[in-house]
Amino acid sequence: MSAYGTSRHHHPPASFATSASVALFRRLAWEGTVPLEIRVDPKELPANSDRGLECYYIQAPRVSYLPLLMPELRRFLMDVVFDDAAARLLKEEDWWFESEDGALLKWHWPIGLIYDNHTISASVRPSSVASIGAGAGAAPELQITPLKLILHLASPPTEKLLLPPSAEACKQAFMGQLKEADFIRWGNTKRMTGLRKAEQDGIWEGIREHNFDDYWRVASKIVPTTVPATRPSSPPPSSSASAHGRPPSNDPQNAQDRDGAYNVRSVPVRLYLPDGPVIQDLAPPVLEDGTPNTLTHYLSTHLPLLFPLQVSAPDLAFPLAQGVILPPETEMAWLGVCLAGADGWVNVCVGLLQ
Repeated sequence: MSAYGTSRHHHPPASFATSASVALFRRLAWEGTVPLEIRVDPKELPANSDRGLECYYIQAPRVSYLPLLMPELRRFLMDVVFDDAAARLLKEEDWWFESEDGALLKWHWPIGLIYDNHTISASVRPSSVASIGAGAGAAPELQITPLKLILHLASPPTEKLLLPPSAEACKQAFMGQLKEADFIRWGNTKRMTGLRKAEQDGIWEGIREHNFDDYWRVASKIVPTTVPATRPSSPPPSSSASAHGRPPSNDPQNAQDRDGAYNVRSVPVRLYLPDGPVIQDLAPPVLEDGTPNTLTHYLSTHLPLLFPLQVSAPDLAFPLAQGVILPPETEMAWLGVCLAGADGWVNVCVGLLQ
């Protein structure tokens, strides 16, 4: 996985070989970045601003959030663009972003998801770079260019923003996503609610400081084990009789089986369509016949016109997660363990082939 590349294909192993390989994929996803070009709306620049330097470029962490970029962006503007008088008048809580085409950006989405969603939205436009080298049944080689954002300094559209553009509001939204993912996986939120306040604060600080070790020190308590259990020969128990309802065992292997990737109730996954709705449904790691649930099965079930099951019918779309075009044989359990975002969700963006 390149820092922010979207055209490389990475084939997951047929099974989870070692905890080291899982940790490697997690770190690769964590270290991924995307290029952003942030330009202040020229109509809102204060007088005496240096209008030749109002554009700022940054390689932003995929797992981070736009509000967490504000301190760095503010330092740049104060040091280079604005004069002292203008700097004193500006209020950071009034700043907000939109894309170059006028779309209001969602503060509570990870930056990597914003970038990938922009990529698939571009795939439906005639001038799209996603159409280069693409045809029915063939995944495109996507060109990576900075996502151009417009920074507004005043008059935020509060009626359209889902939450205030602040780091604290972003933290609350992030914690809510973690709890929802916890429930989807295990059928309850005991793991999240069982964390001490210091641990909950620590997991957010890991995001804020972009510290992999600090984040996973806490996250490892709520996600499936890094050493997966052997694939079950029968479906996992239902939520009413889930593994977490069993009496506790002192057998480490039983504990590992209980917390393994194939024994979650469901993988937290969302499908994002170009300029369209977000699809969320249960994604069990194992099908009723006992075989692992794959991305092909999940996509053909929910988007059969774009991903037909017939071998002779080519796919009309491609799945993108963490900047990587996913191979169809990818197991949902593997995605949930290795390519989930910091909020616990596997965000699969679906682009169209032209």
